[in-house]
Amino acid sequence: MDLLKFITAGSVDDGKSTLIGRLLYDTNSVLDDQLEAIQRANRKNNDGTLDLAILTDGLKAEREQGITIDVAYKYFQTEKRKFIIADAPGHIQYTRNMVTGASNSDLAIILIDARKGVVEQTRRHSFIVSLLGIPNVLVCVNKMDMVDYDQAVFDKIKTDYERLAQSLRIKQIDYIPVSALKGDNIVTTSINIPWYQGRPLLDFLETVQIDHASDNKQARFPVQWVIRPQTQALHDYRGYAGRVVGGTFEVGDRVVALPSGFSSIVSRIELANNDLNTAPEGASVVIHLADDIDISRGDMLVKQDEQPAVSQRFEAEICWMDTRPLDLNQFYLLQQHGKTAKVKIQDVIYRVNVETLQQSAAAALDLNDIGKIQFKSADPLAFDSYVSNKANGGAILIDLRNNLTVAALMITEPVD
Repeated sequence: MDLLKFITAGSVDDGKSTLIGRLLYDTNSVLDDQLEAIQRANRKNNDGTLDLAILTDGLKAEREQGITIDVAYKYFQTEKRKFIIADAPGHIQYTRNMVTGASNSDLAIILIDARKGVVEQTRRHSFIVSLLGIPNVLVCVNKMDMVDYDQAVFDKIKTDYERLAQSLRIKQIDYIPVSALKGDNIVTTSINIPWYQGRPLLDFLETVQIDHASDNKQARFPVQWVIRPQTQALHDYRGYAGRVVGGTFEVGDRVVALPSGFSSIVSRIELANNDLNTAPEGASVVIHLADDIDISRGDMLVKQDEQPAVSQRFEAEICWMDTRPLDLNQFYLLQQHGKTAKVKIQDVIYRVNVETLQQSAAAALDLNDIGKIQFKSADPLAFDSYVSNKANGGAILIDLRNNLTVAALMITEPVD
């Protein structure tokens, strides 16, 4: 059965948790003990109905404050599809959590309060969605019941968002007017919004077409582990375990190990003790080579005629996620797949004003800032641009002083 991973994002009190709670409740995806927990919590709406937001507000601090802090993941399925939902925090203080939840999503639901329209967090979250290469956006204009289901309100928000989207890299945008509190257009078409002729939310989620295949067809195989049993029965066994993150590999392919540049031929491909002729994108396999060449964890196998950039200097778009500001005098650790390398940030090229989407000069980046940097690595790294291959163009930065992840990187290009 097909799987759809999507994230909900919006400003504080736009109703993200209520929307997901309503979706789960109306699709009978809530277990009996969860319903009992809601009733024991005694959280109700003004009209006396159960507060379904508690289904996703799992942390005690969230329940006390009435906001979402962490990314809450929920799972459900219908007869047509399986779903993984990431409920991202709306407060600007927790933008970094939204980056985490969006990084593996196929679709983003941007929730907008019908009373407030497009606000700063709408712009911020939409920019992050664009930056992370999520191809599909669904704009849910929520709380339509609080503006008397007025079509003019919906149309104005749609116009404002379309103006914003002109400067973003988003392939497809759809719009649905909803009321998560009342259930309008969540699972069934609402009689209160007769002017809307489209599908309700669940129908949209069940049928939206997501292209899971990478636009980049060049073969990439980061080596996660070198398998050498060194037993009497397998004393000559040498396999390279990992996951194909682009293109395909076939037995007989001429491949190059990066960054060393040594070449060989794929002699065998294993999956769960079975031999394969082809390893497609997304497959976790063990690849054997005809020659015993020097390969370690973190190296990458590519086809000889499909090589990525190999360089020690790169430019990257960055989301800064630490309370300590970026420090140009500090060394950081870059991690990409199984590869780690010490890096130095040489320059902050610009910082993005998320309110205006304008770029400006900056000496550093602070918590939740988004910008572009240039860095130099102690070791050569094999990358594609994030736009052409998300899996091979993404990385994280780690602070060597405390081992905390401080930034998400989207590689744009090598620097000569």
